[in-house]
Amino acid sequence: MADFFAAYAHPIVFLHVISAVIWIGGMIAVRVAVHPVMQSIEDPRVRLGKSLRITKRLFGLVALFVAALLVTGLVMALATDGHHGPHKGLFIAKEAIWTVMALNYGLMIVLRNRSQRLFDAGEIQRAGKLAGTIPTRLLPINILLGMVAIWLGVSLQGF
Repeated sequence: MADFFAAYAHPIVFLHVISAVIWIGGMIAVRVAVHPVMQSIEDPRVRLGKSLRITKRLFGLVALFVAALLVTGLVMALATDGHHGPHKGLFIAKEAIWTVMALNYGLMIVLRNRSQRLFDAGEIQRAGKLAGTIPTRLLPINILLGMVAIWLGVSLQGF
């Protein structure tokens, strides 16, 4: 693994960083820019319908990057003997953060899909309440964890 990483370190690290930027940046964009604007739509059916479409597209977009983070992170950890080296705590912390973020991401997908089914059945109020936990509770958790993971990643680079 060390030889593979030595030969492809630049693209592996680039893919890792761009994946984090897309995942975390997408969540920040939705929470800070899109969600507040969506709240200005007065018709709850229109507002929720658009919110469900936005989250479906976002979750679909970031799925590949979530997987890329896992693969590239594990390649880097194995290639640099990160689990046994002086920075093993940082490697393990990043892996734990990724795991919590991935589980939270999965929960967001489940809640979004349940909300979509309720929406399609005409139960707008129940669908809205369920979907509302995504931008108000779950996204902020992943944004915060993602920022910590980026900080730890910069620390692993020696800066």
